[in-house]
Amino acid sequence: MSVTADGASHGSPDTAAEARRRRTFAVISHPDAGKSTLTEALALHAAAITSAGAVHGKGERRGVTSDWMDMERARGISITSAALRIDYDDCVLNLLDTPGHADFSEDTYRVLAAVDCAIMLLDSAKGLEPQTLKLFDVCRARSVPVITFVNKWDRPGREPLELLDEIEQRIGLRPTPLNWPVGIAGDFRGLIDRSAGDTYTKMHRTPGGATRAEEQPLSHADAAETEGAVWAQSLEELELLGEIGADYDEESFLAGKSSPVLFGAALPNFGVAQLLRTLVRLAPPPSAEADEKGRPRPVDAPFSGLVFKMQANMDKAHRDRMAFVRVCSGRFERGMVLTHASTGRPFATKYSQAVFGSERQTIDTAYPGDVIALVNAHSLRVGDTLFDGPEVHFPPIPSFAPEHFAVARALDAGRYKQFRRGIEQMDAEGVVQVLTSDVRGEQAPVLAAVGPLQFDVVKHRMEQEFRAPIELAHIDYNVARRTDAASAPVLHGLSGAEVLKRRSDGELLMLVHNKWRLKVIERDHPEAVMEPLLAGGVEADA
Repeated sequence: MSVTADGASHGSPDTAAEARRRRTFAVISHPDAGKSTLTEALALHAAAITSAGAVHGKGERRGVTSDWMDMERARGISITSAALRIDYDDCVLNLLDTPGHADFSEDTYRVLAAVDCAIMLLDSAKGLEPQTLKLFDVCRARSVPVITFVNKWDRPGREPLELLDEIEQRIGLRPTPLNWPVGIAGDFRGLIDRSAGDTYTKMHRTPGGATRAEEQPLSHADAAETEGAVWAQSLEELELLGEIGADYDEESFLAGKSSPVLFGAALPNFGVAQLLRTLVRLAPPPSAEADEKGRPRPVDAPFSGLVFKMQANMDKAHRDRMAFVRVCSGRFERGMVLTHASTGRPFATKYSQAVFGSERQTIDTAYPGDVIALVNAHSLRVGDTLFDGPEVHFPPIPSFAPEHFAVARALDAGRYKQFRRGIEQMDAEGVVQVLTSDVRGEQAPVLAAVGPLQFDVVKHRMEQEFRAPIELAHIDYNVARRTDAASAPVLHGLSGAEVLKRRSDGELLMLVHNKWRLKVIERDHPEAVMEPLLAGGVEADA
């Protein structure tokens, strides 16, 4: 089947008008805050699916659409980002579900290079958690506006005013609630919509939360009679919000100074419909993307796109490699021949697809904000630019500073070709960074990771996808610094240090046992280049 990315047929569409219909956003949070569940609920309310799943399927309920890897379904966590395209209310929503675990934060960072807005989930009981704080920093660094969704209000949690105060005090974002819960966390009755004249909607569960929650509009008089004291308390809190001026301001939101806040519960689908409407109404559409020299490329300029993710073997029946491309400008048409900016070579787009979790279908046309998957894109890497017409190079997506290192070796010498191909694939996808040296040789590459769970993913995929099981020998380094060819001979010979080359870009990295040893080396060799790498969206501590 072949479709256009807006679900319609067009003769000579206005690219700028199509861009205004797009909303491209990521769902981000600390682990177990409910990202994948919210993703399912949004797809359900947009009628993209008919029944929501759960991370751990029960009975005949399947796993979540966005968690498509076997390992994700087995462990109940998101390991890699997933793309879902949803048509809703004359808009095209490009939703990117991201891993929440800190060990996979580099994948989340790459996704944030391809979105115009982010939904940040907070657990009503836990509030701002360490990974949540890091992700807010990344959004701020990339100027990505944030909509906050306080999740799990159907379970015991904290006071809503306390959560708002924490957001403002700890991350400096002014919270502007768009709705307000009636009933404390764990006794969720319904929601007052501040953006619609304080209208009240009472929520009713559906069996297992597999279908849309039933919504019952009530007048204030009926709500007072039905809800009693909790209604009066909610009205008092609303009055306080009005007095302190906690009202939505578009300029402040887009500037990253405030965050619209909504309350709800993704599992029973409470408050999800309003979140969906808020995305359409408030999330910014695609705008001119700045190239690496800071020059904006308008959305109606000739086609350009940024590769923000690589993924292989999504479908066991199709052992292919897909490049996920955010369309930055222009109209994409399947079959067009683009220019690969880093090599200057032509790149044909005969096989282009729209992705919905692990499902995919051929896509003929796409516009700014859309995410397209280019099949068998073996020459592309994360951070590459593709363009048509005037040349453009978008800023590269930097790699994080790894903190965990292990030497990989094939357990079966007879499977060395598969071992090498698998390691190359892990490197191309950014599952880990692969480091090599003449001393260690190609048969013993060093895998560098932000967190140890990345090594589990590599071992699992090497065995299951490439039939090349590996053993990992962890090595005692936990600091990495960028160096150069002039400094490498001096640094490589020092005790507690080693210089390796990163396969993806050829950069030289110095690995050091710890920060104390690094300080000694910096003191003894001030002339040597030892530059910090990116860590969590900001530079690593020197």
